[in-house]
Parts: sequence; structure tokens; C-alpha cells
Amino acid sequence: MAAVQVCEAEKVYIMHGVRDDLRVDGRGCEDYRHMEIETDVVSNTDGSARVKLGYTDVLVGIKAEIGKPKPAAPDEGYLEFFVDCSANATPEFEGRGGEELGSELSCTLYKVFNNVNSLELRALCIAPREHCWVLYVDVLLLQCDGNLFDAISIAIKAALFNTRIPKVTITEGEEGGAELELSDDPYDCVRLNVENVPCIVTLCKIGHRHVVDATLQEKACSVAGLLVSVTHKGTITCVRKVGGGSLEPESIFEMTEMGKRVGKALHAPLMKLLRDEEAQGKQRQKVGFLG
Repeated sequence: MAAVQVCEAEKVYIMHGVRDDLRVDGRGCEDYRHMEIETDVVSNTDGSARVKLGYTDVLVGIKAEIGKPKPAAPDEGYLEFFVDCSANATPEFEGRGGEELGSELSCTLYKVFNNVNSLELRALCIAPREHCWVLYVDVLLLQCDGNLFDAISIAIKAALFNTRIPKVTITEGEEGGAELELSDDPYDCVRLNVENVPCIVTLCKIGHRHVVDATLQEKACSVAGLLVSVTHKGTITCVRKVGGGSLEPESIFEMTEMGKRVGKALHAPLMKLLRDEEAQGKQRQKVGFLG
């Protein structure tokens, strides 16, 4: 993960500000930086979105392809994740550093999103045990300024909202086998219900308090953090500790409750923004919220 060097005087300044609920950029402990979201930005995908969170810049593209259901879930489709850590985002992403971070991010995203509690995977099934839709989610990190997980999760939810899957008709072939016919009408498509798709809230412990959407400088002052994925109803679907330090049980409880509160409040304005942007059609412009 990208990191910066912070001297002791800067650490003291940052920690004292967090203690008084006044961070260096003027935010409170539960505040996000200004965020910009734009959907339908990549033409050769079935859904796409770009999210800028502060100076963190993330692009997500989704391609839907027909595959075979997994034996453990014969009546469900599934998602596959690939994260490309561009060396332009930070020099630390060059070579093995970017590959290792990409694998770590992909593994976490798979646990958060590829389950029935996050997305209606049965809606991706075409014919049980035979055919299903596989959503290939490609994430490109264009610029890194901290809080990658949150920005990526919001971009994935926006891209899934933007995704249009062609309708499939199953007919009987000449030899008795099933044949699939895909509609070539762009308006004859299936949309995904993304209401329950979670957003990730990453909390960092700085001193005795916890902050969301930490910058790289704040992350350098944090010993450990907690990643919490939360649905629009406030249900927690995944919790993961990040960072090399330890967390006391009391801190974990406080961070989980804070993540649940912040995550639940994040969904309503996000969904409103996505619907408003879609309603504007080709006249839409980049829109921002939470800042």
C-alpha cells in the first residue's frame, strides 16, 4: 500500500487534531473528503464508473460473459475481480509491489461482493448447472491518496448500477440441444438490483480515536485499522483488520459501530446521485457529494 514519511512533529499535530475532532483538512473524524462520481465512462464495457475521492482516482469496468455455474452454486452466477495498480498512481506500484497489492485487493473484494447477501446472484443464472452470467470486474487505480477500499467499493456499486446485461432466450436446437440467443437491442436488457450491494468503510485508529477516509499522512500516524462492509440497512457483511498493529476488543467494537453508522448513511445519497445522473441522460455532468 502506498505510504508517505511523516516526521514526529507532524504526527503530534495530526494526532492532537484528531483528538479534538478537527483534522488537518478541516474534517471531523466521521467525514469523507469531497467525492466525484461519473458512470458510463468506458464504451466497450457493459457498465463502468469512475470515482475521485480527494486525490484518489479509481476506474471500474464490468464485462458480462456467459460461463458455467460453479458446482457449489449451480443456480447462481458469480463475479471475478482483477485490480490493476498503475505505476503512474505511485512509484511503489512498480513491479511486485503493485502485483501483491492487486492480489490483496482482489481477494478482499471477492469476499465482500461475491455472495448472496450483497448481490442477487441467482438473477445471473441462465440455465441451472449449464449457463450463467459471469461479471468480470476490472479495477484500475489511476491515483492513490489513501482509502483505496472505500473508493473502489463505491466505484463497483456505481458500475453495477450502470451495468446492462443482454436478455437471453433459450431455444431448442436442431439436434435437440439448447441454444442461446442474445438480444442485440441495447434497451432489451436486464438491470441488476444494487440496493443491497455494500460499501466499504475503512477506519484507522489514531491515538485513542478513529477516523474514516484517512489520507496517506493520517495513515502514517495509525497503528492499525478496520475494514467494515455495510449494506444500506446497516448490516455488516465483512470485517477485516488492516495494518501491522493490534486493536483492543473495545476499539474493535467502537470502530465496528462507527463503520456501521457511517456506511449506512453513505448509501442513500449515493443511490440518489446515481439515479439523478441516469435521469439526465447525455446531458449529465460529473457530480460530487460528501464534500
